[in-house]
Amino acid sequence: MLENFWFNVQYGINHVLDVNAYDHVLFLIVLTVPYMFKDWKRIFLLASMFTLGHTLSLVLAAYNVVKINATIIEFLIPVTILIVALFNVFTAGKGAQKEKVGILFLSTLFFGLIHGLGFAREFKMLLGDSNSKLELLIEFALGIEISQIIIVFIVLFLGYIMQTIFRFSKRDWIMVISSIVVGFAIPMIQNRFPF
Repeated sequence: MLENFWFNVQYGINHVLDVNAYDHVLFLIVLTVPYMFKDWKRIFLLASMFTLGHTLSLVLAAYNVVKINATIIEFLIPVTILIVALFNVFTAGKGAQKEKVGILFLSTLFFGLIHGLGFAREFKMLLGDSNSKLELLIEFALGIEISQIIIVFIVLFLGYIMQTIFRFSKRDWIMVISSIVVGFAIPMIQNRFPF
């Protein structure tokens, strides 16, 4: 029982931290980079919205409510990364990330749905004929949340070091990191272009 629980949590952790599937990490980087440790509540809420969207799409797929073309989803994942990265580039230093919960949170939820659909096929194979789908989903979501907290902490910690020790301005830090992610997202979009 506990062995199964830990396997499913680890599976969630590995899903996010998989070196070959770094799109999840890129999304979390651009989601987190505009913030600092003092903004932890907002970041936690954003990451949780992403997990909620991700889990919701897995629920819909696990119970055969939705069937989506995998190539379109694989294309949309880097598009979501590019959108957030460009949002950061164009709003760096303007405080746009401090605005009320709204577009940023809803778009994070929506992007979570897209990222979850990208994983739905593999997740359905993991489920197999399991009777405890919901239990498995919750354990998997817990693993995702743990790995997201790790990534968010690393991004915040690097931001803290760069802005305090190396005296990067917050605006420059956001611009540089987001631009690097744009550089990763564009070739991903080109390689996955479905039309």
